[in-house]
Amino acid sequence: MAQLRHLKMERIILNDPPNAQMDDQSFVVLENLQTLSTVLNFRCTEQIIQRIPNLKKLRVTYGYRTDGFGTHYLCSLVHLDRLESLGIRGHEKLSGNIDFPGSLRKLTLENCFIPWDDMSMIGVLPNLEVLKLRTNAAKGQEWHPVEGEFCRLTFLLVHGCELEIWEAEHTHFPVLQHLYLRRLKLKEIPMAFAEILTLRIIDLKYCSSSLEISAEKISEERESLGYDDFQLRLNPSEISWSQENVVGFEDEANTLIKYLNEESEKLEVISITGMPGFGKTTLAWKIYQDPRIQYKYSTLIWVNVSQEFSMKKVFLTILERFTELDMSVLTEGELAQKVQFYLEKQNFLMFMDDVWTAEIWKTIENSLPKSNRMGKVVITSRDEKVARQANHLREPHKLRVQDSKESWELLQLKVFGKLDECPPELEEIGSIIAKQCEGIPLAIIVIAGILVEKYPKASDMKIQWENISASLSMYFKYDSIVENIIALSYDQLPRYLRDCFLYLGMFPENAEIPTWKLIRLWVAEGFIPKNTEKTLEELAEDNLKDLIKRNLVIVDKTAANGDVKTCRVHDMIREFCKNEAAVTKHNLFQEVEKSSEGVFYPSVSEIRNYRRLCIHSNVVDFLRKRPKGPWVVSFLCFSKETITLPPEYTSSIPDSFNLLRVLDVNPIKFTKFPFKLTQLTQLRYISLCGDNFTALPNAVFELGNLQTIRVDTVSRTLEIEADIWNMMQLRHLKTKAAIVIDKEVKGEAGKNLQTLSLLSAQCCTEDVFDRALNLNDLGIRGQLSIVLDTNLKQLTCLQKLRLVHDVYPEMNYLKPLPRLPRADRFPPNLKFLKLSSTFLDWKHMSTLGELRYLEVLKLKENAFVGKLWDVVGGGFPSLQFLHIQRTDLEFWTASGEPLPKLKCLVLKKCKELEEIPYVLVKSLEVMEIDRVSESVVSIARKMELEKQGQLRAKSDRFKLIINPIAE
Repeated sequence: MAQLRHLKMERIILNDPPNAQMDDQSFVVLENLQTLSTVLNFRCTEQIIQRIPNLKKLRVTYGYRTDGFGTHYLCSLVHLDRLESLGIRGHEKLSGNIDFPGSLRKLTLENCFIPWDDMSMIGVLPNLEVLKLRTNAAKGQEWHPVEGEFCRLTFLLVHGCELEIWEAEHTHFPVLQHLYLRRLKLKEIPMAFAEILTLRIIDLKYCSSSLEISAEKISEERESLGYDDFQLRLNPSEISWSQENVVGFEDEANTLIKYLNEESEKLEVISITGMPGFGKTTLAWKIYQDPRIQYKYSTLIWVNVSQEFSMKKVFLTILERFTELDMSVLTEGELAQKVQFYLEKQNFLMFMDDVWTAEIWKTIENSLPKSNRMGKVVITSRDEKVARQANHLREPHKLRVQDSKESWELLQLKVFGKLDECPPELEEIGSIIAKQCEGIPLAIIVIAGILVEKYPKASDMKIQWENISASLSMYFKYDSIVENIIALSYDQLPRYLRDCFLYLGMFPENAEIPTWKLIRLWVAEGFIPKNTEKTLEELAEDNLKDLIKRNLVIVDKTAANGDVKTCRVHDMIREFCKNEAAVTKHNLFQEVEKSSEGVFYPSVSEIRNYRRLCIHSNVVDFLRKRPKGPWVVSFLCFSKETITLPPEYTSSIPDSFNLLRVLDVNPIKFTKFPFKLTQLTQLRYISLCGDNFTALPNAVFELGNLQTIRVDTVSRTLEIEADIWNMMQLRHLKTKAAIVIDKEVKGEAGKNLQTLSLLSAQCCTEDVFDRALNLNDLGIRGQLSIVLDTNLKQLTCLQKLRLVHDVYPEMNYLKPLPRLPRADRFPPNLKFLKLSSTFLDWKHMSTLGELRYLEVLKLKENAFVGKLWDVVGGGFPSLQFLHIQRTDLEFWTASGEPLPKLKCLVLKKCKELEEIPYVLVKSLEVMEIDRVSESVVSIARKMELEKQGQLRAKSDRFKLIINPIAE
């Protein structure tokens, strides 16, 4: 057995060697053994551990002994100084501290009941990167991490613990990238996590609505900080089209709920079929959320199947509903058996959304317990063959089209925003257009986008609508109504807008698209014609607004000032974009995909035929084949997972595509800076990620066409060795690290810079800003006292300013910012200002009150401290949005009429606050409170009652949002 390297069994009982000593010949050492799983805990004796010195992966589970689980059995683990991965599944509380091996990189705990206060024994592990806390891994309701721990932790899973309060700063998890939370009572994620430079994903499943709200706020905050690569995933699925987009689903839902309440002799499958765009997913989701269904079925499961089908992913999604164990290592056959086991005796209802083929359904069906009469499955499919194969005894539920009344109502809602607002002269032709859509909701929504564009710009509105109606008649000579309406909408687009629209197909299905990224990609691709009155970015933003108005793009998230932060497109519109962009038509771009047989389409040899490529999975496999694309000008990757690129492939992208203009591969983590990229002299846009990036080399200067540079790194600073002051095309430089640039400005290129974030405070000289006069977005991080006397008034174009006081390694409260610059030294046209960790006295708020055009003010993480803030009338003449988070403020008073235009007030973690100015009720439209005192909640309730009385006769309403934890 000396050559044994991997031993995996359900339970392994190793026997102690018979009184052998290490220097005896009878003492056998398994030097090659690397994996041992799963060992009973009471067999982890010192003698056994000595026999496996080179073990890298170990899993230990509870064994029944009269002396309990016993921490003493695990004390010998510290001798495994090469152990990288350890899993412990206990049965009761681990008493005392465990000396874990310092070599550990991954630790998984389950049923160990470790008090949260004792988590320090894990936090001090110097190399720990992955921590998975599964069911009852920890015990207690509060977790207060300690500074200096979890220094290398990049992945954290907390699953099925009784944790309710988690208070932490961003410095407690300085390099965290992925946060996964499952089945928790936790009310809120620490808001300070928004400032973790490396954070890329927060993924929630089966958590409270308040936790989802806090995650959404972190997402918004990261957007305001300029981090546009962050992903928020909420359970159980993302629906591209909301229920309010469709009229007349009540009767459909009631019919299907009646079916689901019927008794059956075995597992029954109910199918919803219909053409694309009919609203199958929306109807299924409506049923999923119906209280009658949630009462009847103890277990509800939602699975997105889709065209990009993965059987293993389907199985794992189902199993996540039943077990906290990591099942990803199992084969598909093993997973199928597990699914059978868990579903066999469950009262469950499972929704399988978007099943494309009968073959896919047959694969899924084989894993379902057909004898379980308590279970039911609802599938949605555009293929009736799938439905008939799923259930031979029940006819598929064919989703009906909307009748003429419903169609006309939906069209009015999408064009005019409400019913009964249509001008009388348009009612007849509008009703005709609605009928021409043949009752298909997506068709009505898209055609409404065309009508919105025509209304109310032209005086001959009726003639314009009649022309649209005539065009519809022509397009409907073909078979696919929805596709042809999308085609009609596309043909109605101005030529300068068409490539921008088709480009949306580059992003993955159901992707949340950051608008900051999209706009700058459009500019770099050359889609935006120049205009002397606006910047290219402003013109691109106008294009996006135009596509939204035409109902071709869906707004996903908005910022405090109403700007669109993220957007998405319907999957049918995405498919249209991909097909229209194909080489046979426009050759705009091509998606690279890998089939289940392991074959890439298009083939590697065909890559030379394309101009732009996007790939969202199997990226390393693709690059291993060394593709050659002599005409490829854009290479984009928007994978949902982080991809570590082996060092030997660092140069593979520049070697394959030497004419690149656009390179966005942020999900790909480079182990070292890809120096060969500096030979791609045509580059206009580059977005890279690498934990070890500490500098942009001087050779980047050779990329004279660069417009946008985006770099993600865990380094606290990023030194720009390249001479950016002579890079004439550079407009946006963005990173999470503090940018260190040459303060001796010797070129004229700074005048083109629009975004500079986050700039190191030590580089904020008047000479730098004199050369970067056209900045409109600036972030500064560091010891802000350095910049107090720096004059920013020459930055007349600057609208967004973020100031983060960071005196690391010292604590900010020990070195508070003594004051603010004088009001006349701030940029004169500033609209957005965020302060964080400055610890200013409230008396300095009067300085900000003098900023005439300030509309959004965010005060985060003790930006201001002190017991009293007395705000006087005359200040903040334009302020509409005020956010105060984490402060020791107790009394907020006012005299005169302060904040006359304030529409939205957000108060978070202001636990000491007892009083707020009631006079604010005059202008407020939205108020959100979280972790405040009962007296503040009472004042907010009183404001709500008064506003409701004022607005009773109006369509508008005052909105009060109280996080459950606030009360």
